[in-house]
Amino acid sequence: MTEFTSGAYNALKGIVGHSSAVLAVIYTVGHIVIAMACNYIITGAQLELAVIDALVEPIINGFWFYALHKFYNATKN
Repeated sequence: MTEFTSGAYNALKGIVGHSSAVLAVIYTVGHIVIAMACNYIITGAQLELAVIDALVEPIINGFWFYALHKFYNATKN
């Protein structure tokens, strides 16, 4: 690992740490962007409809991911 990638990794690790909430928010934002792009490109839907569709499912998945991460952290010790 180069010095730059090592520094970037350590900075990201410092921000996220072991916080389930921060990790879930980062996951959810990425999921929304990916879902919107896929919906727009694959189905050819209008951008506004792709955005609306992309907001619902990833937000639900974000809460699910948060619950799973909290459960994992609680049971790994």
